[in-house]
Amino acid sequence: MAMEICGIDEAGRGPIAGPMVYAGVIFKNKDKWIDKLNDSKKLTPKKREELFDIIKENSIYHIVFKSNNEIDEKGLSKCIKESLIEIKTQIKTKKYIFDGNSKFGVEGIETIIKGDSKIKEISAASILAKVSRDRFMVEISKKYPEYNFAKHKGYITKEHIELIKKYGFCDIHRKSYKLKALQKILF
Repeated sequence: MAMEICGIDEAGRGPIAGPMVYAGVIFKNKDKWIDKLNDSKKLTPKKREELFDIIKENSIYHIVFKSNNEIDEKGLSKCIKESLIEIKTQIKTKKYIFDGNSKFGVEGIETIIKGDSKIKEISAASILAKVSRDRFMVEISKKYPEYNFAKHKGYITKEHIELIKKYGFCDIHRKSYKLKALQKILF
């Protein structure tokens, strides 16, 4: 019997607003739907949404949200480390593979660069993390319509920078992130 792999990936490490989301996935049922998996960035939003429920129904998974406040208070690396530890605590297996090149000091995790396009469990984790984060940003956009989070999802776009210049930061912005484009209004 093949060893169960827990694939781990994240969404939202780079944005200036919103949470960072991690997911870990072990497949319970490997069927033809697995062939549709790919790195979430290579799939359309519609395809990611379709696969989201299929992945949840056919896997053991755990999703971790780290808020902008946690990122500002603890730092990105500590939040990543805590997320990896939480996934290891919630999903028990012998093999954990994380997309990237650093284990962030967490023992028992292997890394693989571009793992989300090489290992199906990581692809599935990528989709769960991305869809979970995107749904959060669409929902929070209702509270902060002036920032248009439903469109740019908190990533650093020209439009987002202009909106911050106009309205300032809101409660879900990561204030610890320093952007040259905003230096004049912050200091």
